[in-house]
Amino acid sequence: MKKVALYLLVVFSLLLCMAIVSTAKTKSASAKATTVKGWVTDAKCGAKAANASAEACTKKCLAAGQKMVFVTDKDHQVLTVANPDALKDHAGHHVSVKGEVDSSGGTIHVDSASML
Repeated sequence: MKKVALYLLVVFSLLLCMAIVSTAKTKSASAKATTVKGWVTDAKCGAKAANASAEACTKKCLAAGQKMVFVTDKDHQVLTVANPDALKDHAGHHVSVKGEVDSSGGTIHVDSASML
């Protein structure tokens, strides 16, 4: 009887693990990478600093501890950069970013960036 219970527990555990892995793959596959053009700036200035003349100010504010944000060209949406290290060399620049945008959460996870 103990062996049967042990086997059932093992089978149940394996099925549970497979279900968890399957769900995780589905969630990651549903997040789609998109390409967005815009400016890398700081949270303090936001959309006001989405121009070439604000590069020095952006770098100063980021060095002082402000969060890095990305301001889209299309609708001037301000998105907090989830992984700011990916854009550290582009502070104050106009760039094209490939990544996952979460409009409801107001964030962007950057996969790659290139200068415009």
